[in-house]
Amino acid sequence: MSETGYEVLHVDELESFPLPNQDGLTWRPIRRRFDIRGFGVNAYTAEQAGLRVVEEHREGSGHQELYIVIAGRATFTVDGQEHDAPAGTLVFVKPGTLRSAFAAEPGTTVLGVGAKPGEVFQPSAWEWSFAAFGYLERGDAERARAELEQGIAARPDAWQGYYNYACLEARAGDNEAALRHLERAAELDREQVEKIAPEDEDFAALRDDPRFLAITGKPDPARTGS
Repeated sequence: MSETGYEVLHVDELESFPLPNQDGLTWRPIRRRFDIRGFGVNAYTAEQAGLRVVEEHREGSGHQELYIVIAGRATFTVDGQEHDAPAGTLVFVKPGTLRSAFAAEPGTTVLGVGAKPGEVFQPSAWEWSFAAFGYLERGDAERARAELEQGIAARPDAWQGYYNYACLEARAGDNEAALRHLERAAELDREQVEKIAPEDEDFAALRDDPRFLAITGKPDPARTGS
């Protein structure tokens, strides 16, 4: 934050990170750029039409969310109803309501703002993960590790930070570190790890490792004869 007590910035001046496995969609961190601590706020830009700019999900944690289309045009589907959303459109979604959005034009940017009423805001663990994989794509593995370590320090009981650290180390070829972090993630949420890790391409080199199979709850082919 500037020493003047405020800061003015155009969205195009924000740092941008490509999202994993979503070619052409970038995350623009706003909350962390200004060190906003009262609510979550970030932007997503689709370079091409047809890309998802809001993942399909329900907020089960009680967060209220407001989406603002600030550039281009999006198509929102909320509670089964489709809505055309040109620049300037506001879409407010209550907790538990299913929502998603796709870019209808190249360069569509959607701003997302959210928080849970009555609770002290805590940044989501995925913020550090998005940044980490962005730095990894740029070839800066050490900066990526530093991001994940910050995220884990801020949210030590969130399984996602350890899981993504395991993904990073697997990509980097450090299988021992990958397994160590994956085991910790499983200790925090075994159901999620057992659900997604076996099909995660980041762990392709570990799929036959007995330790990986034990962590993910899969039978060892060497013992079953399959």
